[in-house]
Amino acid sequence: ILNYDIMARFRRRTCIILLLFILFICSIMMALKTLRPDRAGFGDPFGLGLLPELQQRTVLLDGKQNLLNRAQGDTVTRVSNLHSIAVNTMKASMSSVKKLEEELSSPNYNFHIFYYTWYGNPQFDGKYIHWNHPLLPHWDPKIANNYPKGRHNPPEDIGANFYPELGSYSSKDPTVIEAHMKQMRTASTGVIVLSWYPPGMADENGEPTDDLVPVVLDYAHKYNLKVTFHIEPYKDRDDRSMYHNVKYIIDKYGSHPAFYRHKTSTGRLLPMFYVYDSYVTIPEIWANLLTVSGSQSIRNTPYDALFIALLVEERHKHDIHRSGFDGMYTYFATNGFSYGSSHHNWASLKAFCDSNNLMFIPSVGPGYIDTSIRPWNNHNTRNRVNGKYYETAFSAALLVRPEIISITSFNEWHEGTQIEKAVPKRTGQVVYLDYKPHKPNVYLELTQKWSEKYRKEQEQWLM
Repeated sequence: ILNYDIMARFRRRTCIILLLFILFICSIMMALKTLRPDRAGFGDPFGLGLLPELQQRTVLLDGKQNLLNRAQGDTVTRVSNLHSIAVNTMKASMSSVKKLEEELSSPNYNFHIFYYTWYGNPQFDGKYIHWNHPLLPHWDPKIANNYPKGRHNPPEDIGANFYPELGSYSSKDPTVIEAHMKQMRTASTGVIVLSWYPPGMADENGEPTDDLVPVVLDYAHKYNLKVTFHIEPYKDRDDRSMYHNVKYIIDKYGSHPAFYRHKTSTGRLLPMFYVYDSYVTIPEIWANLLTVSGSQSIRNTPYDALFIALLVEERHKHDIHRSGFDGMYTYFATNGFSYGSSHHNWASLKAFCDSNNLMFIPSVGPGYIDTSIRPWNNHNTRNRVNGKYYETAFSAALLVRPEIISITSFNEWHEGTQIEKAVPKRTGQVVYLDYKPHKPNVYLELTQKWSEKYRKEQEQWLM
């Protein structure tokens, strides 16, 4: 009996010790899990994977800069160097992308997002471009005198009210382009609407960026994204120059697997071009290019495409129809700023488009603030309300059942419409806005949420 009691106590003690050991191991595992970095949360499955690239970035910069310096003044060599850097970088990380494919939401090719490659910094461009944006004066001298003048002084002082997680980056940096593609894919967007000027042309604060198109296409393809073009209002843009622009783009980039083509209701696969500030050109000029009987007609030729005009005022819808455009978009992320950007007008615009065989592409945005470059424009600021403004815009867009939704924007930092990751920052007297209490990826997360919601609702529309 004594031996039995001793053995029973021994077994009990052994079980208790074993149970305590298991609890200890579990508590250690839970503690380690809570230490997981915030960056690895939803919307950023690439967070940890990016760290090796960021560690290597300083080493790579010297080599890349030497290549770019030697290529100064030689466009062909410069493009070749940029492309080879991009190709080498892509090869190094291609296997990791394949592993992540299963974890990512599939791209939604009915979600188009406006993208800008006009940013530069000394490491890649020899100087800052666009981050040092000038303060634009009000057109009324009396009002202009009440506001500061000059320009921003990067990297601490940039022409934006928010501050990018990637800092004052260069759009030529392959690691930046790749990070952008990862973010856009994580957000479940599918088509990049690339801001584009003809070769040798640029906006008044930037420099030509057509050289970058092959690199953007390559990285987009890596993440199963497509690229279309947002043709900007360059000097003397008309029917003739547009014909040459379209021919140039299709001839040079049309064979790339990432080049976007839209399947029409008749089954045709056509390129698509968004035309910014299309209303500054009279309908008669556009009709020369966009109608079958036009003197410069592109219709029923190898360069035929879908042309989407910008609608600002209500009267523009009639001009767009007369011009021969295939559809309209609203671009601005400011509800109430223009007729086109006002959510309550989208139903009537969609009805007009339906009755005239046009596409209606509403543009949604997370908010708007451009006082870093237009300090007098406070009245057009639209507060993000911790993401509620963005969700309200998506909700309004889905109500009209559009074939495509456009997003303003991925990275138009000057106007505060970006969904790219932003971080809190305070420098001297400047305090940047941020996405708190949410993480830097919150707008990527919201975009992915609404992309899935759109997909589900679209299935019901088609039933």
